[in-house]
Amino acid sequence: MMPHTPRTAEAIAADRARYEDHQRKGLTFAPKTPPQPSPLPAPAPHGVLATETLPGGWYTVLTLGAGEVLRLQTHALGSSLSLAAWSATDTSERLNLPDTVKVQWTTELSKGRVMFSDMGRVMLSITEDSSGAHDALTGGSGATGAGTPMQRNTRENMVLAAAKLGLDRRDIPALMTFFAPVRVDAAGRFFWNASLLSGTDWVDLRVEMPLMLALSNCRHLLDPVTVDVPHVTLTRMAARPIAPDDLCRTATAEAIRGFENNARG
Repeated sequence: MMPHTPRTAEAIAADRARYEDHQRKGLTFAPKTPPQPSPLPAPAPHGVLATETLPGGWYTVLTLGAGEVLRLQTHALGSSLSLAAWSATDTSERLNLPDTVKVQWTTELSKGRVMFSDMGRVMLSITEDSSGAHDALTGGSGATGAGTPMQRNTRENMVLAAAKLGLDRRDIPALMTFFAPVRVDAAGRFFWNASLLSGTDWVDLRVEMPLMLALSNCRHLLDPVTVDVPHVTLTRMAARPIAPDDLCRTATAEAIRGFENNARG
């Protein structure tokens, strides 16, 4: 075992200076106000590379390149789409929802926000979003949340998806669940705000580094709708030029730093 080398006073001071600089930028930066929800119905997708129908109770895995856009689209109430993400070049880097909500000061991830990895880099940007009704707090469904006995639940789906990607249970991060309007009441209890969903909602996610994704379409445990889970449509679209003032890249000081980390590789 290598002996521990004490850090020098200069190294400690340099780290402290970097921290104080980040803190100062965060406190003085005025975040841009999140935009209005994207319109309904969803516009026609651009540069379509592939389209997949994901039945209720099932999962899929995807590998996407940086700049590509993945559209998630529902067709009826009852679908909640859970997502896990890993860097395609180093799967030890994965989606980190606690950091994602902490550094952006919100659990309501919607249009204009980003999703961070556990290495402080941006994995996905939410470029379009018709509802803002998503759950970054409670994860996917467990053994009683599949919708019907014939449909698997998200816990089982993610284990199978991870195996298909050459990963294990321990590699599965906390899940982001789209089309799941989970909110917290004054008493600190989770509740389902069904008024936020239309049944035909959609989200566009821009891929900010090469990624492997696992997605599971199941009924959320808090969803009062008990019918069979409807299918969702996944549309993969080609990369397009990104404007210098792109909202997701400039909305918060934390996002700006995240993209600086992306640029460093």
